[in-house]
Amino acid sequence: MDVMGDKATLFETGRFVQPSSREDTDTPDETGEIADEAAEELRQRLAAEAGDVEAMSVLGAMLLRRGDLDGAEPHLRAATAAGDRAAANNLGVLLHQRGYADEAAGWWRIAAVAGSTAAAHALGRHHRERGDEPAAEYWLRQSAEQGHTLGAYALADLLEHRGDAGAEHWMRAAAERGHREAAYRLARALDRKAAREADDDGAPVPDEAEQWYRQAAARGHRRAALHLGTILEKRGELKEAGRWYLTSAKDGEARAACALGFLLRDAGDTENAAVWWLRAAQDGDGNAANALGALHAARGETQTAERWYRAAMDAGDVNGAYNLGLLCAEQGRTPHAEQWYRRAAYAGHQEAANALAILLLRAGDETGAEPWFSKAAEAGSVDAAFNLGILHAGRGEEQAALRWYERAAAAGHTEAALQVGMARLRDGDDQEAERHLRCAAGGGSAEAAYRLATVLDARRPPEPAHELGEPVHRRSECEEWYERAASQGHRRAQVRVGMHAAARGDVVEAARWYREAAEAGSRNGAFNLGLLLAREGSEPEAAVWWTRAADAGHGRAALRLALVYARRGELAEGQRWADRAVSLGPASVAERAARLRDALRQELSA
Repeated sequence: MDVMGDKATLFETGRFVQPSSREDTDTPDETGEIADEAAEELRQRLAAEAGDVEAMSVLGAMLLRRGDLDGAEPHLRAATAAGDRAAANNLGVLLHQRGYADEAAGWWRIAAVAGSTAAAHALGRHHRERGDEPAAEYWLRQSAEQGHTLGAYALADLLEHRGDAGAEHWMRAAAERGHREAAYRLARALDRKAAREADDDGAPVPDEAEQWYRQAAARGHRRAALHLGTILEKRGELKEAGRWYLTSAKDGEARAACALGFLLRDAGDTENAAVWWLRAAQDGDGNAANALGALHAARGETQTAERWYRAAMDAGDVNGAYNLGLLCAEQGRTPHAEQWYRRAAYAGHQEAANALAILLLRAGDETGAEPWFSKAAEAGSVDAAFNLGILHAGRGEEQAALRWYERAAAAGHTEAALQVGMARLRDGDDQEAERHLRCAAGGGSAEAAYRLATVLDARRPPEPAHELGEPVHRRSECEEWYERAASQGHRRAQVRVGMHAAARGDVVEAARWYREAAEAGSRNGAFNLGLLLAREGSEPEAAVWWTRAADAGHGRAALRLALVYARRGELAEGQRWADRAVSLGPASVAERAARLRDALRQELSA
C-alpha cells in the first residue's frame, strides 16, 4: 500500500520533528481545528483497529507529528510489516528521534528500495553523516532523480563539497522546485563565477544570479535579501535596496541592519541610522559598532565612542583598534594612540601601519617609522607609498623617492602625481610631466594646475595678429588651468590670470586678481596692481601696493618707489628706496637704482 508516500513529506527535512505545543486556552478557530483533528484521529484509529493498513500508517504519522512516539510506534510497525513504504519511512524518522540511527537507516533502506524518495533522501543524509560519501551519493541521487527537492539540494551540497561540476545542475533543480537555500546558493555560485571570469570582485552581478537572489529573498531568505539590497544599492536603486535591507534586518541579519543604517545616514536620517546600527552592533556586527563609535565621536561623546570602538574590536573588527588610535590621537593621548595603532597594524591594518609610522616620524624615530611605512605600502596603502617618497626625498635619495611617488601616483594619489610631474619637468620630459600634472590637477591640486598651465603656456605660439595689426586674444587651455588654480587660492596663478586679463584690456578683471594675490601675500601681485593703478592715474594708491611689495623683497617695486619720491622732491626718501632696490636686485634693477641713488645723493649734497 502506497497511500502515505506524499502525506509523509512533513518528516522529510531531517527527521527532527518537534512536538507541537498549544496553550491551555484556544481561540474558537483553533478549537474547531482541534475538534476536527480529534475526529479524524478517532476515525483512523477505528479503521486501524479493524485492520486497515492505510489507517495504521496515517494514525502513526499523526501521532508522530504530535510527538507521541510511544503511541505512534506500534501503528507504524504494523503498517510497515504490511508493506506500507510511507510507514517504513516514518518509522525511520521515529527511531532516529529516539537515537537509534542505525535501526532507522534499516527502515529507510526498506522504504527507499520500495520507491520512497523521502526515505532515499533520509538514507543519503544518514550515510553522509557517517562519512560514507559513495553510499550517500547513491541514495541522494536516487531521491533527486525522482524529483525530490530536498534530495536534489542535498546531492548538490555533497557534489559542491567535493568540487564536482555537477553540483550546479542539482542546485538549479532544487531551486527551480522552490528550495530557497538552493536558490541563494545558486545565485552565490553564479555571482562568484562571473567575478572570477571578469577577474574583478566588483564586477556586475549577472542577471540570472540576481533573479535567484530575488526568488530566495521573496521566500524569506535573509542573506539573499541582504545580497539583493547590496546589488540594488550599487545600482543606485536606493529605495528598493532599503526595502530588502529592512526585510533582512527584521529577520535578524545584522549585516543588513548595518547596511540599512548607512543608507539612512546617507539620506540624512542619523537618528534612525543609529537605531539600526545599535541593533546590528548588539548582534555582534563590528562594522555597525564602528559606525556608532564614529557617530558619538562626531558629537563629542568620546567615552561612548570609545566603548563602541572597543565593542567593534571585541567583535573581531580590526578597524575598532584603528579608530581607537585615531580617537586617542585627536585627544593628544599619544602613547595610547601608538598602542592602538600597533595593535591594528600587527593585525594587518594598512592605514593603522601608516598612522603608526607618521606618529613615530613626528616623534623623531625615523628608523622605527620606515618599516611601518613599507609594510603599509606593500599592503596597498597609497598614503604610505607617498610618505615613503617624502622620507627618501628628505634624505636626498631622489630615485628611491621617485619610485614610491610613481607607485602612489599610479594608484591615484594627487600629491604623488604632482611630485612625479615636477621630477619629469626637471628631467626635461615634458610629455610625461604633462601626463602626471594633468592627473594631479584633475584630482584638485592647485599647484599641479598652475604648473600644467606653465607647461602649456611655454608651448603656446605667439598670438595671431588682427588684419589691422592688433593682437587677437583667444582663451587658451593654459588660461583655463591658471584660472582653476587661481580660484583655489594659488597666488602665482592669480597673478598670471591678472596678466592675461590685462593683455586682453580687461583692467577691472586684472585688478581683481592682482588684488586677491596681493592680499594673500604675493609681492608680484602687489607690484602689478601698483602698475595697473599708476597707469589708471592712481599713483598714491599704487605707492601703497609698491610699498607692500618692496617690504616683501621686490626690487622693482623699491625702484618704482624711489622714482615716485624723487618726482615728489622727497629726495632722502627716494635715496632710501633706491638703496633698498640696489640690495634687492635683480642686476638690471640694481644698476638703475644705483644710478638714481647716486644722482639723488649729489642733489642732496649740492
